[in-house]
Amino acid sequence: QVQLVESGGGLVQAGGSLRVSCAVSGRTFSSYIMGWFRQAPGKEREKVASISWNAGRTYYQDSAKGRFTISRDNAKNTVYLQMNSLKPEDTAVYYCAAARDGGSWSYWGQGTQVTVSS
Repeated sequence: QVQLVESGGGLVQAGGSLRVSCAVSGRTFSSYIMGWFRQAPGKEREKVASISWNAGRTYYQDSAKGRFTISRDNAKNTVYLQMNSLKPEDTAVYYCAAARDGGSWSYWGQGTQVTVSS
């Protein structure tokens, strides 16, 4: 069983930075593609960024390009999302998720709230 636990959310002013982390249990962490999603009130969940098992490939939503950086530490079973130049529209619950290569996002964390004040 794979369990994901996010941390690091909080309240930050516009223009500020925040790093959210996702600790993953299980010995096969390094084999999973990891992703960060977010869901704002009244909106659908959207994928913000993802990273391949060896960090060789990354994906960013257009709004995250140049501001957010996804990374992973396979030795620590942890994936990170560094968010800079935050905007009020980045306010959402941020979720991490895991998927097998070519598979669906099978495992999800409980989410961490990020609030950006103007």
